[in-house]
Amino acid sequence: MSELRWDPPAGGSANVGEPQRGGSSGGSGGASRWTIGLLIFVMIGAAFALGIGVMRIVDASDGYPASLRSSRDLSPPTAAPSVVAPSNDDQQQAATTPGRESRFAILDEIVEILDEDFVEPDKFASIDTREAAIRGIIEALEDEHTVFIDAERYRLASEDIGGSFEGIGATVNIVDEAIVIVRPFRNSPAEQSGIRAGDVILEVDGESTSGWSLQQAVAVIRGPRGTDVALLVRHADGEEELVVVTRDRIVVPSVESLPITDRSGNPVADIGYILIQQFTEDTRTELLELLDGARNAGLEQLIVDLRNNPGGLLSATVETTGEFVDEEIILRQIDRMGEEEIFRDRSGGAGVDLQLVVLINEHSASGSEVMAAALRDHGRAVLIGVTTTGKGTVNVPRRLSDGSVLYVSIARYLTPNGQQVEGVGITPDIEIAIPDTGFEAGQDIQLFVAIEYLRGEYDPSAATEEEGDDS
Repeated sequence: MSELRWDPPAGGSANVGEPQRGGSSGGSGGASRWTIGLLIFVMIGAAFALGIGVMRIVDASDGYPASLRSSRDLSPPTAAPSVVAPSNDDQQQAATTPGRESRFAILDEIVEILDEDFVEPDKFASIDTREAAIRGIIEALEDEHTVFIDAERYRLASEDIGGSFEGIGATVNIVDEAIVIVRPFRNSPAEQSGIRAGDVILEVDGESTSGWSLQQAVAVIRGPRGTDVALLVRHADGEEELVVVTRDRIVVPSVESLPITDRSGNPVADIGYILIQQFTEDTRTELLELLDGARNAGLEQLIVDLRNNPGGLLSATVETTGEFVDEEIILRQIDRMGEEEIFRDRSGGAGVDLQLVVLINEHSASGSEVMAAALRDHGRAVLIGVTTTGKGTVNVPRRLSDGSVLYVSIARYLTPNGQQVEGVGITPDIEIAIPDTGFEAGQDIQLFVAIEYLRGEYDPSAATEEEGDDS
């Protein structure tokens, strides 16, 4: 607390309590002593009153100390608050003055008023006001990547980082603000129930998906093995269907090497093909095994398929990309203060001598965009397909006190050449779109072009003409 001092008036004695020298000890001296005594009594009373007043002003319940601590320039107030006993009206005004109490106190008032006065009490009672307030704050940020998820949903949504999870077995993404099936996994419950790539999920267990984030959709659709989830989907032909899927344990290899055929249907033995479905803790290990196999087979060319890859762990993305570049910059990350952090991987990657083509599409997001851009910027690969999603934000889950999680956008990332990714995406070197029925008809045109490019057989004019015919 500030020291309370009283300074003697100008011209007065510095030693107030000392008897005057050379004066009589009679009436005038007695009067003086009485005067001085009275003055001291008054000052003590004033100091006591002032002390109570100051304590009242800086009481923690008023929030005044907080306002001082949060002052940007840390300068003292220009004037001290008046030491006046407040009236009832003044007290009420002080209680409602912004900054005097918690900035969220007004929310409690709103809840109480709505609880007592709203015309549809049942409707208000059905609202989780706490979660509604949280979502309102997050929505005001207008950042689709900052998301609140309760504890159970977070547990389910984070399982696949280890390579397996319980759910329906499908990858989803947001396309034009809708939840869309990117692909069902082979022999998964989703595929066996009739879920198809391109299906739009309209409802989950009767709840509309309008306005849902990607994390929320994943968390709700997943669930314990043996339980059912009802999905109202709209197929590519516009037909709506209610599909009930029984969840199961889904084991998803991060990296696969699959046999491929060329445009004529002939098996391709001179070019390797690797599909990276997402970036998990096991991605680099699985990739190294396949690269060893390619080397043992004498292959010098490789197609890396990042289509429909939603991303994953940043560390796994950097490590995996590092196997194809030699100690180059893989990612530039810009934080909220504008500071840049550069990510590299160790030298001597297992695939640095391979000629690469990377396949990308509109569902290649986040980590897959990092990898594609790094390989392109360092001249290590030609990109074939269509422009990627454009998810250039680094998100971290912050666990809250009740076990729920807030995904926070903490940084944006740029390509090694400094290109923005968020909202822009990565543009391919050779743009080739696949018609809606392309995969179903076994016509993976993007893959065919990749094979022809590596063999030196690619004819851009023929590809353009063919694409025009398909549309």
